[in-house]
Amino acid sequence: MKNSLILASHDGPSTTVLTLNRPDKRNALSIALMKELCRALEQAGRDKKQRVLVLRGAGPAFCAGLDLEEASKPAKADAGARMVARTLLALHTCRLVTVAMVHGAAVAGGAGLMAACDYVIAEDDTTIGFPETRRGLVAALVMTFLCRQLHERDVRELLLTGEPVTPQRALAMGLINRIVPAGNPTAAIIEMKKVSESVARCGPSATAQTKRILDGLRPSSVKRDLQMALKHHLKARHSKEAEEGIEAFLEGRKPQW
Repeated sequence: MKNSLILASHDGPSTTVLTLNRPDKRNALSIALMKELCRALEQAGRDKKQRVLVLRGAGPAFCAGLDLEEASKPAKADAGARMVARTLLALHTCRLVTVAMVHGAAVAGGAGLMAACDYVIAEDDTTIGFPETRRGLVAALVMTFLCRQLHERDVRELLLTGEPVTPQRALAMGLINRIVPAGNPTAAIIEMKKVSESVARCGPSATAQTKRILDGLRPSSVKRDLQMALKHHLKARHSKEAEEGIEAFLEGRKPQW
């Protein structure tokens, strides 16, 4: 549908492609967009013919993170945070092998979507970062994934400084899998098809079971960690710092801490 916030298509018989479709807002994560994404993930997961799910963004950026204009409204703050947790969990627990194809920018919640996927392909000029502390927020939900994927020194660098990193640095950290040239969609598609073809050679049940075991081998599940992280996120979200940080961002000024 033309006005859908998530566009669904197929690349071959076993690959579903979901495209975040708020290009005018750099695909910022509104509650409505995340609800549509969760529904699309559920629908794709029910189709037994599907093996791979590709997540992309329309327009100049993959995803600029949470819609802070919406999140600045007290009535929407808690619902938005809970929806982020639900969306990250839906991506992580999806039966399909999930591939994030990122370009332009993948920051804050957008980088969280990327981190929740099984595999990441990034264009070589993508900005990747977690600037939550610069808005007076805490990237608690994203920590659930970063602490599983990266060395602690790298996690601290990303979250405590809020500085963005290049795809080359992200690759060295282990945050992404492959880098492709920017502005060359063919290169990205070729890389994505390699993943799809590799997955197609594996047993569907074995792949799904492997994903479940990878989560279960941890002392704590992603679901439990997200529940704990959500409490910390909401505590920070209702602070005076977050109020000032978000207002400063929306007004295009430096926050007064």
